[in-house]
Amino acid sequence: MSGTEKTKATAEQAKGKTKEALGRMTGSERMTAEGHADQAKGDARRAKEKTKDAFRH
Repeated sequence: MSGTEKTKATAEQAKGKTKEALGRMTGSERMTAEGHADQAKGDARRAKEKTKDAFRH
């Protein structure tokens, strides 16, 4: 997995967790949902990179 893509995936996941926690604290369902979406994007990016790595070796 390339370093920059791994970093982007981790950043998206962290951003999503932060948004989700903030949404729960404030009672904002929209922010909680956005947090889930950001985490899912990070998970998808990480899965894509792992798949690419598997075919390289």
